[in-house]
Amino acid sequence: MNFEHLGWRTSTHSGENGNSCVEVAPTPTGVAVRDTKDRGRAPHLHSADAWRTFITAVRNGEFDRP
Repeated sequence: MNFEHLGWRTSTHSGENGNSCVEVAPTPTGVAVRDTKDRGRAPHLHSADAWRTFITAVRNGEFDRP
């Protein structure tokens, strides 16, 4: 399956030096996530509900290191 037609965007938390590490794109059923440095691999696909849960957890600091 070709995912290049998706509207990929770089994470706002990626480095400003062009060495971004994560890109996301909306899909009809949720979100696709891929490694910027390895675009040839298939992206990880997540449902809209799973993505919202993940983003909420990130914003709440659930993955912050002590």
